[in-house]
Amino acid sequence: MNSTTSRAPLPATARRRRRPLTARRMVAWALLALAIAVSVLPFLWVLRTALSTNGALASQSASLLPADFTFGAFKRVLGLQSPAEAVAEGGSGAAINFWLYLRNSIIFSSITTAGAVFFSAMAAYAFARLRWKGRNAVFSLFLGTMLVPPIFTALPNFLLIKNLDLLNTMLGMVLPYVFMTPFAIFFLRQFFLNMSREVEEAAMLDGAKHLRIFFQIVLPNAAAPLATLALLTFIGQWNEYFWPLLVGSQDDVRVLQVGLGVFKSQSPQGAPDWSGLMAATLISALPVLALFAAFGKRIVNSIGFSGIK
Repeated sequence: MNSTTSRAPLPATARRRRRPLTARRMVAWALLALAIAVSVLPFLWVLRTALSTNGALASQSASLLPADFTFGAFKRVLGLQSPAEAVAEGGSGAAINFWLYLRNSIIFSSITTAGAVFFSAMAAYAFARLRWKGRNAVFSLFLGTMLVPPIFTALPNFLLIKNLDLLNTMLGMVLPYVFMTPFAIFFLRQFFLNMSREVEEAAMLDGAKHLRIFFQIVLPNAAAPLATLALLTFIGQWNEYFWPLLVGSQDDVRVLQVGLGVFKSQSPQGAPDWSGLMAATLISALPVLALFAAFGKRIVNSIGFSGIK
């Protein structure tokens, strides 16, 4: 007669074999801690400066804690502080229309994102599915434009917008970005190449044309990479500075990143409003940080699935 002996399951700590702490692992952990510190310290320093007064920053420059703790810089950014109060805390006293600039940034980023994603998806579908002469050569030419620095195209674009009489208009600001971009085309083309052709071929047998297949089959199945591309594009456009500065100098079209320059002007004390600038930088970065925190994992997964290493 066979008898079986039941054993109680070992605790998780006993089942998991603990690796010895070698010198190599200690060096790896030290390098990881150093990398984290290098990444986090600038954000902490920005927060410390934003919670300080400009007058106390010079006298307590070595302190890691806020110098003369106050929320005055955030009040200046949001327009909740009078010019006299701003000057008393070391500000320039200049007014910033924060909510108008925020609205302009949202409009600028949203329009350019929607246009770039839509037209890039159409171009990527053409490169991935349609067969036409010179397709690979044109695609290589598109990829080659990624090597051209944006500063090289700024002057021709500016002259074009000026000749079209679109300076200081939202249309003039979004036109260079609203159409397809090389990175977006490459990103979506890699995904379209990995999609199964069976459903598309079945739709063609039923008489569907490429336009119908694109809108009714391809786009719904590409929702994840399209959302990822839209998020990446929105973050890039939100942080755009040079082109909006070059084209939109008036208040009614000025975006938030350009409007923050008012804090770099000289204050009556003879120095820029550093605490106001850091507070404005933090506030302007909050939407991007929130989006990345919410969808960061999706971005990594979609980039890996699309074959970008």
